[in-house]
Formats: sequence, structure tokens, C-alpha cells
Amino acid sequence: MKIRVGFEIVHHFPQPTPLLMMLNVHPSREKDLIRPDRIESYPYAPIAAYLDGFGNVCTRTLAPAGDFMVTADALVADSGEPDVADWSAIQHRVEDLPDDVLVYLLPSRYCDTDKLVAQAWSLFGAAPPGWAMAQTIVDFVHVHIRFGYAHASSTRSASEAYAEGRGVCRDYAHLAIAFCRCMNIPARYATGYLGDIGVPRDPAPMDFSAWFEVYLGGRWRTFDARHNRPRVGRIVMARGRDAADAALTTAFGPNMLKSFRVWTDEVFD
Repeated sequence: MKIRVGFEIVHHFPQPTPLLMMLNVHPSREKDLIRPDRIESYPYAPIAAYLDGFGNVCTRTLAPAGDFMVTADALVADSGEPDVADWSAIQHRVEDLPDDVLVYLLPSRYCDTDKLVAQAWSLFGAAPPGWAMAQTIVDFVHVHIRFGYAHASSTRSASEAYAEGRGVCRDYAHLAIAFCRCMNIPARYATGYLGDIGVPRDPAPMDFSAWFEVYLGGRWRTFDARHNRPRVGRIVMARGRDAADAALTTAFGPNMLKSFRVWTDEVFD
């Protein structure tokens, strides 16, 4: 299938302000771009790109004073297949993990495993290792957190999401990641496009989505604690230890978000 994805984001800056963005499709999906997701700005400002330490495409610019819009509109080829479940995927012993995977067992800004390890072992210690344990964690987080856009908080950690029992998709991901790490399953944060393809349309305005990936059976596997079902058309933009490594925009000065639109739609020829 073909999926049209894109965004239009407008900030107001009282003065010229450096701006970092992580708004491109991840390099792992670059080969699927039928129409590239080139970022344009209005008014025009030069935009430079680089790869960060997690392999994400980052762009940087100096946003001028006043209203500043960034937008992109791309066409992506997708298999149309839902997320794959592999119940035979094994959990590796920590001593057998690749060096570059070990960082995804450690605490991070929003995944404060030191505050959750005792609870994690109490909840999941009896679960079979591997895919079954990861799915058990997802099942728990899916029902423990109550979703609501009004519950969004840019500072909520995994332990706070557990205590409060509410949040948005990033909170589901952070809590599931933290629990997986507590149980010695490497887990990392992912964000990107996820449209309502093959499911009832959400009446709320489209937004970027957050999910997570775990390292089982020698590769990274996709899990989604908010939806807790295989989904079609998941297009990753950025990965990292948690949302701090995958912030969509970071402005180095005062600003106000004036408007925000995201689209993710299947295209029928």
C-alpha cells in the first residue's frame, strides 16, 4: 500500500532562535519513500541535516522572529502487513547481549527503572522469559494507564505514570520500557506515524505516535502498549532510550506553539 504522511507545525518566536527537529522518516524506511519528506519552512530559513548517535535524521535551523512554519509531505510504500508477533523469540542472557544493546537496559531520563525494579519483579517475575514476558508487561500497562490527551505531561516519568495511572502514548511506552529493562529485556523508545488503517477512525485530531521495541531473538521487535494489537502502516521517525532522545522539536529559546497538524492516510490509486 501507499501512505501519505506529513505535518505542518507553526511556532511563534519573539527573537531569532536555534531550532532542532527530528521530523524526517527514519533512515531504515528511506528506501520506501516514493516522494521524499523534504522539510520546507515559511518564511524560508536554511535547514541542515545530520545523523545523531542513535541513527536518527536530525535537522537544524535558525528560526526567524515571528511566526515560523515547518512542513513536509511524503508518500511511503508499505507492506500493508500488521506488526509481527513471534512467540518463539528468546530472551538473551545479559552476558550474551551485543555491546550496543546494553545501553537499553540502563535507566534513562523518563525510564527510571531504579524506582520500579521491585514492583516489576513482583508483577512479572513468574512470567516465562522472552516474548511471553514482554507481552505480559504490555498487557498490564495497557489496562493500568488511562489514556487521555488532557493527561499529557512533558515531565512525567515511568514511575509517575505507574503511580498516577494516566497518560498518553509516550507514557505507555515509557512504563513498558522501564518494566522490560527491570526484567533484563533491552527496550527502546520509538516514535513516528501511525494512521487509523484497518481500525475505526479516531475522532481526535491526528498526532504522532509513540511505541517501543524490545531486543528478543537477536533482533528488535515492535510492541505498542497503548493499542496492544498489531497495527498496519507504522512508520518510524526516531528511536532512542526514551522521549528525551527523540524530541520532535527542540527550541533554544522562548516560543509558543500556534498550530500543529499531522496526516497519515492510505492512498488509493
